[in-house]
Amino acid sequence: MESNGSKDTKEGDRLFAKIQELVLCHSPSGLETEIDDLLLEQFSAFDVEVWQDRAGNVIAKIPGQDPARAIAITAHKDEIGMIVKSIDDDGCLQVRRLGGSFPWVYGEGVVDILGDQKVISGILSFGSRHVSHESPQKAQQIDTPLMWEDAWVETKCSLSELTTLGVRPGTRVVIGKHRKQPFRLKDYIASYTLDNKASVAILLALAERVQNPPVDIYLVASAKEEVGAIGALYFTQNQTLESLIALEICPLADEYPIEPGVAPVLLSQDNYGIYDELLNAEIRTAAAKAVVPLQLAVIDGFGSDASIAMKFGHVSRGACLSFPTQNTHGYEIAHLGAIANCIEILATYILNL
Repeated sequence: MESNGSKDTKEGDRLFAKIQELVLCHSPSGLETEIDDLLLEQFSAFDVEVWQDRAGNVIAKIPGQDPARAIAITAHKDEIGMIVKSIDDDGCLQVRRLGGSFPWVYGEGVVDILGDQKVISGILSFGSRHVSHESPQKAQQIDTPLMWEDAWVETKCSLSELTTLGVRPGTRVVIGKHRKQPFRLKDYIASYTLDNKASVAILLALAERVQNPPVDIYLVASAKEEVGAIGALYFTQNQTLESLIALEICPLADEYPIEPGVAPVLLSQDNYGIYDELLNAEIRTAAAKAVVPLQLAVIDGFGSDASIAMKFGHVSRGACLSFPTQNTHGYEIAHLGAIANCIEILATYILNL
């Protein structure tokens, strides 16, 4: 948010601190217990009903005046990363992508290996650069993209040590916590996993702010979105909803008419299909009432809880409200004002249902 006064500055500082707290909770898809514990505790501080379902979604329900009607707002709590495929005799981990991750995005450096018994550190490695054409690493210096098959994680542990620590095929590996530490660039926040920890911060803000809404509101920190929106599909299959609004990042790229800054983005279509035009019109009306600028876009290479739930026929009306983000699925950068404006739009939308 632009520095228009001490109130805006304090709100920006508070939002930064909340996102920071969420980012520093590891939550690779399917192993999200660290952030689950935090969310169950923090939602419980508000006047909401809180529970976790069988799919791993953390759900906060704000009871409405008309319990026969309900909407849901989702923000996935899982993050991309790596998964162990096999372990070499020398203790090196062969890893593959978990969700839409790429080794060259992370670069060589410290990663956290989430063993069943203990979290240990390792080094994501690509091999030495001082080599001849006899080494496979030479091709990576010329024209061959770096693939997960070319990378590995050094542990300097023996096979027996790794077994004792609970490191095995299927173990999750994520960027080291010290490398996740968010950085402030004036009114922008930069960090890994703003997708989608920043949106989870929006859910927490709504739980604190919204009271006695016209209809039941389900705030869903959804599980396993990065590997197929598994949590959202489970929830929407079991809960009747008038509509579902997904909170997301929105990629900034030359091909999209999206500007960085304080204006959120409302999507009309993504890879999974179109969003509901009537619901989008209601959200645009809410943005106008809240005096919040709003951008509109059609994007590719992207999906959300809402578009996937619509595609599978679980909800009839879906929308995706997002904030412009640079370097998506990498070291992401987003304006704190755009994230805050998503809160304003949704709070206004809820009150006018």
